[in-house]
Amino acid sequence: MEGLKRKYGLFTAIAMVVGVVIGSGVFFKADDVLTLTEGNLILALIAWGIGAFSMIFGSLVFAEFASRIEKANGIVDYFEEAYGKVAGYLVGWFNGVLYFIPLSAILAWVASLYTMILLGSSNPSNSIWTWLLAIGYLIAAYIMNYFAPIISGRFQVSTTLIKLIPLTLIAVVGTISGFLNGISVDNFTMAANTIGSKGGTLASAVVASAFAYEGWIVAITINSEIKDSKKNLPKALAIGAFIVFLVYITYFLGIAGTLPTEVIVENGNEAVSMAARQLFGSLASTVLTAFVVISCLGTLNGLALSSIRIPYSLAIRNNGPFPSFLKRLNTKTNMPPFSALFSFVIAMGYLLIWYFSINETFGVYIGLDEIPIVMIYGLYVFLYVWYMRNFKDLNIFNRFVKPMCAILGSLIVFYGGITNPSIGVYLLVSFLVLGIGLVFYRKDIAD
Repeated sequence: MEGLKRKYGLFTAIAMVVGVVIGSGVFFKADDVLTLTEGNLILALIAWGIGAFSMIFGSLVFAEFASRIEKANGIVDYFEEAYGKVAGYLVGWFNGVLYFIPLSAILAWVASLYTMILLGSSNPSNSIWTWLLAIGYLIAAYIMNYFAPIISGRFQVSTTLIKLIPLTLIAVVGTISGFLNGISVDNFTMAANTIGSKGGTLASAVVASAFAYEGWIVAITINSEIKDSKKNLPKALAIGAFIVFLVYITYFLGIAGTLPTEVIVENGNEAVSMAARQLFGSLASTVLTAFVVISCLGTLNGLALSSIRIPYSLAIRNNGPFPSFLKRLNTKTNMPPFSALFSFVIAMGYLLIWYFSINETFGVYIGLDEIPIVMIYGLYVFLYVWYMRNFKDLNIFNRFVKPMCAILGSLIVFYGGITNPSIGVYLLVSFLVLGIGLVFYRKDIAD
């Protein structure tokens, strides 16, 4: 049976890494990290640097995997090679049903939320129009990725470039302005004078920054569709990770160069809009919201692109639910119609669960946005350990230092998850979904 064609180049793969990581969170994480370090700019920069470990070193390790192993859906390939077919299948099932698909639903809602804010809605978080628009965004994302995968790839590149515009402007103009007007010097001086008394808050700030770096893994779901994948995918992972890190740090310095740290902490999420207005005028806040919408839609597109391929990657191994249907390809679009439909239906279900969660219909908030991130980083550790044991041809730095740094980054994120008071609910849901996945696993299947 003919598989998915190689239709994506290096720039699309890089855009998958950068475009999915940089969603709405980057615009509003600066105040969180500063708040958790009690306004200390130096500690906040250290937190951003340590938080980047989980992404930069993780991407470098996965780049090595990508250069050696390729079938369909990188992380499934890697776990299958390392720990066998059952492990590969369960990771693929988890990645689809508990990671990409629910995050797709949430991003549709977030994009809708900021669209309603842009349109002037005073209370958009639970407006009926917000939920209807979220459904519309979700439908549009899946339709475009199924019927026009080439266009969705170009959309990913375009939205990535567009979302970098405000971040770059704030980074450059804010940083230069900060050193000219003395705000940056004052912030650094105050931080240096108080750094010894505020170190206890660094760990929480690191966790907050680490979550902001999540999403780089999505690029490996299209490894079989990237031209010269064993060469271009490792490049995309490495280049994309460093671009994100550079953007985050410079953007953070730009915000801190525009407003005193105590003002950023005091105003919270509003600090970003205040900085934009101060740098670029009264219309800047509205324009910034428009960029946030575009940013969210780009992330949604990348997640939908990945979600469609998860069921297909299991089905071509003759596993998962209804493999004979889910592995079928449309000859015109070269896309799996039943896999796309399967993912979309589950995404709609998650959007309904997110609605119940926001309204606490069941008397509890269900953190669908945190369940997958915590668990997936725990799974990464197993791959990093196998990497160190088996890639004996690498030098000491590549074989041990890189994966050890990646493990450290993963444990930081995992720590952030297990300290959450709702971790019991998260784990219960995760193991329940994995158990359902086992029902569809078939032993003694053909390769």
